[in-house]
Amino acid sequence: MKDLTHLNESGIANMVDVSDKLKTKRIAIAECKLSFPADISLVFENGDIMTKKGGVIQTATIAGIMGAKNTSNLIPLCHQIPLDNCDIDMQFDDNTLTISCKVTTTSKTGVEMEALTGCTIAALTVYDMCKAMSHEILIQQTRLIHKSGGKSEYNAQ
Repeated sequence: MKDLTHLNESGIANMVDVSDKLKTKRIAIAECKLSFPADISLVFENGDIMTKKGGVIQTATIAGIMGAKNTSNLIPLCHQIPLDNCDIDMQFDDNTLTISCKVTTTSKTGVEMEALTGCTIAALTVYDMCKAMSHEILIQQTRLIHKSGGKSEYNAQ
């Protein structure tokens, strides 16, 4: 088992020191799935749903990008990373909306947390905008799909 990186020798929480790391292009992709009751899925058949707050997909896309950009403000000990790109994609299949977030940076540390935060914030935004139709929307299966560019690579099976 690997040691936890956010604890110092005394077991006290600390930010990981990345000052000696090299800047490299780093990419992370995460996804989150939302399951909808069948009657709500039908509402999405013709594309985005317009609400008083705006289009659900468009608003959730912007929220996901904003979430990725603000990850260090939400998660303690996360490094503030300049993002080169953040792409949110949403695909419907039957009663499931899959939200993916791909984040790219040229930095000294990875962007997994930014990708996970981006897709999660987008999912929460969809839930918020659709909860008036049903509280039976499930947010599930948030996971890292891919990471590259640092000393460790990862690809989900």
